[in-house]
Amino acid sequence: MVRLILDSASGSYPVVIGTNLQRELRAAVTRLQPTGVAIITDTNVRPWAVKVVAKAVKRSGLKTAIHTVPAGERSKSMAQLHEVLAFLERERIDRGGCVIAVGGGTVGDLAGLAAAVWQRGVRLVAVPTTLLAMVDSSIGGKTAVNGTRSKNAIGAFWQPSAVISDLASIDTLPAASYRDAFAEVVKYAVAMDRGLLVLLQKERERLVSADKAMLERVVFRCVAAKALVVAKDEREKGPRAILNYGHTAGHALESASGFRVSHGRAVAFGMRVAARLAYSMDLCSKRLVETQDELLNAYGLPARVPHVDPKRVMAAISFDKKARRGKVAWVLPRRLGRAEIGHAVPGALVRRVVTKALG
Repeated sequence: MVRLILDSASGSYPVVIGTNLQRELRAAVTRLQPTGVAIITDTNVRPWAVKVVAKAVKRSGLKTAIHTVPAGERSKSMAQLHEVLAFLERERIDRGGCVIAVGGGTVGDLAGLAAAVWQRGVRLVAVPTTLLAMVDSSIGGKTAVNGTRSKNAIGAFWQPSAVISDLASIDTLPAASYRDAFAEVVKYAVAMDRGLLVLLQKERERLVSADKAMLERVVFRCVAAKALVVAKDEREKGPRAILNYGHTAGHALESASGFRVSHGRAVAFGMRVAARLAYSMDLCSKRLVETQDELLNAYGLPARVPHVDPKRVMAAISFDKKARRGKVAWVLPRRLGRAEIGHAVPGALVRRVVTKALG
């Protein structure tokens, strides 16, 4: 087990990474002394949430209720947010209460936004159950649901009071969901941490087989990298945009496909697009493009994605929430382990690269 403290302008909180962390979860919730506990989970994770999380919390003698949303990205909606808020009202969760988000990125974002707005803000404990959520979405306080045309368009910054990443939950994941997470891991490696890139190349077999000791190292490196960025720029006014490497085209692909393309595959697509844009603009070497491709392929994230009309993807890119005055600021790689924010890219080049990447 490893533990680190994430500092932000809103305060500090612990992130615990390890296996079978029921005791740490119970201690984290007990320290908050909540007047009530509301667990938000989804249909896939509910058995684990009941068996592990609810059981651990109830041993502290706390009143606990569970609300379950349908699994999948479509639950990141205003309709499901309304259902969660109605549940919190029925259970009389007051300002002294606590929301525990148990699931992947969809549950974390949805429950986090509900915690941010209910009673103008109640405490939140994140219990990510997917590798993707552990390395990325559970950290840093970004919560959201999707708009009618844009991903994560309706949201708030709301930092959790604790993050408990129990690697035991990864054993419950389908192989495809586990594979998807490595898109975000590769993101950190290419954009921020060359040492992580070397580790991914060297320890592929152990990571693909979900070796817990190796996963603990990888999750810690990703969380540490994100924590440093969040400490400097909690509300994404500048440097935090580095974390969006691969997400401009990736989020556009998700939206344009009606979320048929998973987040991991979409981010992998987005990184391939970003690297090719950078190479076309003489910002990076061809070797960087090839190395990134090799790494994505090695972790089961091939270049081919389900067919989506390039025009729909281009239209979605124009709605990127980081755009200013209609101009998209791209995060582009310069060398392995270092990307840069704020690049303007000619629309014709983006159209050409996206169309080719979609095959």
